[in-house]
Amino acid sequence: MKTGIRKFLSITIPFLIGLGIIYYQYTTLTSEELEKIKISFIKADYFYIYLSLFIALFGYWSRAYRWKFALQHLGYKTKFHNDLLTVCVSYLVNLTIPRSGEVSRAALLKKYEDVPFDKAFGTIVAERIVDMLIFLLFVAIGFLSQFDTIYQYLIKNGVEFETLIWTGILGLVLFVVFILIWIYAEWKIILKLKQKLSGLIEGMQSILKMKDKWKYIFHSFFIWFSYLAMFYVTIFALPETSDISFDIVVMGFIFGTLAVGFTNGGLGAYPLAVASILSLYGISEGVGTAFGYLIWVSQTLLTIFLGLLSYLLLPILNKK
Repeated sequence: MKTGIRKFLSITIPFLIGLGIIYYQYTTLTSEELEKIKISFIKADYFYIYLSLFIALFGYWSRAYRWKFALQHLGYKTKFHNDLLTVCVSYLVNLTIPRSGEVSRAALLKKYEDVPFDKAFGTIVAERIVDMLIFLLFVAIGFLSQFDTIYQYLIKNGVEFETLIWTGILGLVLFVVFILIWIYAEWKIILKLKQKLSGLIEGMQSILKMKDKWKYIFHSFFIWFSYLAMFYVTIFALPETSDISFDIVVMGFIFGTLAVGFTNGGLGAYPLAVASILSLYGISEGVGTAFGYLIWVSQTLLTIFLGLLSYLLLPILNKK
């Protein structure tokens, strides 16, 4: 009896969470924003929307496939379908609390593959570090190619460029100081932390020591190029955005990604971030906002669908 109730709850709870996410996102939109979405959805060329979603599937697949290299280096040969399904669930969970998906991903792998949580989480943290470095490469390329436009945008919004520079330098110095303390300090609290986080550290170091590091790096770049391709093909869905140049696409992609990173799945922030950067290049705010919602809504629905489906499939495919 208890087992049946537990199974029923394991199916209904994530389903209700998914419905709750959709309802919450719907209620946060104003009537004007809903009208913009309605108009953009009516006149959009859905071939490019479906193409964007199709490309997104390769990003999911590549992220799961990349993960197996780090896990194999630690001595764990996991089933690929479990890696992929846990990745899909993690994207869904990230829509609720930012970055909480990483925790659920490691927890699910512990449940279905018996990989220690700290080691699995360590490999995920290492992934995020690699992802951040690649994203910063995109940022550097975008900002160098569009420096004048970005500089004027910052001034217009009351942000001093010098302030950003000094903030970046301060952050870098603090990071270096932390690393030096972590490596060389013999403080009791540091030694205890190292002991407790040994599994996490081992997972993070797996990238540097694995024999398939170049395959890992290839998939890391492939993941981000798939993200960029998803954004790029969507510009052809609306006539007002179909002729924007690739460098503008890169800037929209950068600001959209930042919005997703600092919120729960870009809720409300993603369309505004995309619209604000596109407005610098002559795209009206209404069109930019509608375009942002077109990308965000389609990708969010895909995330919810794959996340719920994966959560249902995990116990079915792992009955033994």
